[in-house]
Amino acid sequence: MLTGPRRTLLLLALALPALLATTSAPSQAQTPAAPVPAVTAADRTLGRADAPVTVIEYASFTCHHCSDWHQFVFPLFKQRLIDTGQVRFVFRNLPTSPDSLSLPAAAMARCAAPEKFFDVVSVLMRGQSAVLNGGRQEDWYDPAIAVSGRTRAQLTACADLPATRAALERDINGAAAAGATTTPAFFVNGRRVTDRSLGGLEVAVRAAAAAR
Repeated sequence: MLTGPRRTLLLLALALPALLATTSAPSQAQTPAAPVPAVTAADRTLGRADAPVTVIEYASFTCHHCSDWHQFVFPLFKQRLIDTGQVRFVFRNLPTSPDSLSLPAAAMARCAAPEKFFDVVSVLMRGQSAVLNGGRQEDWYDPAIAVSGRTRAQLTACADLPATRAALERDINGAAAAGATTTPAFFVNGRRVTDRSLGGLEVAVRAAAAAR
């Protein structure tokens, strides 16, 4: 049974601001550029730092559209665009209801070893359906802890840090500044792209690269 880390993460969830973000399917339009906060060393990224195109995703671990995207689109997105050096991918948290699940999961991912962050994201997204359908939270958290590169004690200590809360709040506030109110929300070189399909994102990436 997960006790210490789970208890600390749940306390962290209660301490964070209430979130109004809701999940809905996006339209297929493309909207003008929004003031997306610049990528910093604090962000969790994948791909070349000098890639010509930066794709930022705001996502929630309790958003089923996010889970579907990470399970079924992200592997090919990574293969075609990240691994080929075309894209630097940035994951930012925008927790959605229920906060008692999404916020602890966000904190757990944040507290993982940086090089293990996307492994934790993958595990949590794959396990989302089971926990949202009444599965035990321990069965969701434990596999993520196993790939996190951290011990339970280290995760507990990290979740207690003001820096962890500040990092999650920075993501949430950045989403609000960028006008991201649903998840997943994608920005390609600062421009909101609502077609989250692989084809739609490839078109947006090519356009962004050509516009440089």
